[in-house]
Amino acid sequence: MADLKQLYDAIVQGNAAQAKSITEQAIREGADPQELLRTTLIPAMDEVGRLFEENEYFVPELLIAARAMKGALELLRPLLAARGSQPVGRVAIGTVKGDLHDIGKNIVAAMLEGGGFEIIDLGVDVSPDKFVAAVKEKRANVVALSALLTTTMPSMKNTIEALREAGERQKVKVMIGGAPVTQKYADEIGADGYSDNAGAAVALARKLVGGGG
Repeated sequence: MADLKQLYDAIVQGNAAQAKSITEQAIREGADPQELLRTTLIPAMDEVGRLFEENEYFVPELLIAARAMKGALELLRPLLAARGSQPVGRVAIGTVKGDLHDIGKNIVAAMLEGGGFEIIDLGVDVSPDKFVAAVKEKRANVVALSALLTTTMPSMKNTIEALREAGERQKVKVMIGGAPVTQKYADEIGADGYSDNAGAAVALARKLVGGGG
């Protein structure tokens, strides 16, 4: 029998090969993909987020844990899709127009995916129109905006205004983050939430979609 405690530990410790191997074994043995996600992958990434918040893990550990989780998730995703399993929510994430930084955005995207969300990664230098299109066409119910420069922060405000002008603002929750971003700025521009780290971003996204935190 596949040892799910070992799978949990492999993800927390960032052992991608072991995480993939145990997931493959569990699938061969007929494990429920939704249960694997709910009882092992999501709790493992929640633990990674906790370790990061408590300064026991840093960005490199976060990245290798996320890589291990993604390897396992890639095996589960087609099985989840085949049985019509719904994600916790659908997040359109991107670094705003004029900003080319992507490490923080990538970590948050990986943590959200590990937390059970479907991710629509729009990349960097993303115009307000692209965020609007993701809400309209991909039915995102959360928009996550990242900015690493004070000069690009106004793009966050412009994106929220574009969503409002397109008649989509009431359909979506907007969360923002990045080194220069603050809760005060989130309040000023009318964002629904702000997070200063990847672990807290998962809890915030769950809260915004009504899934607890």
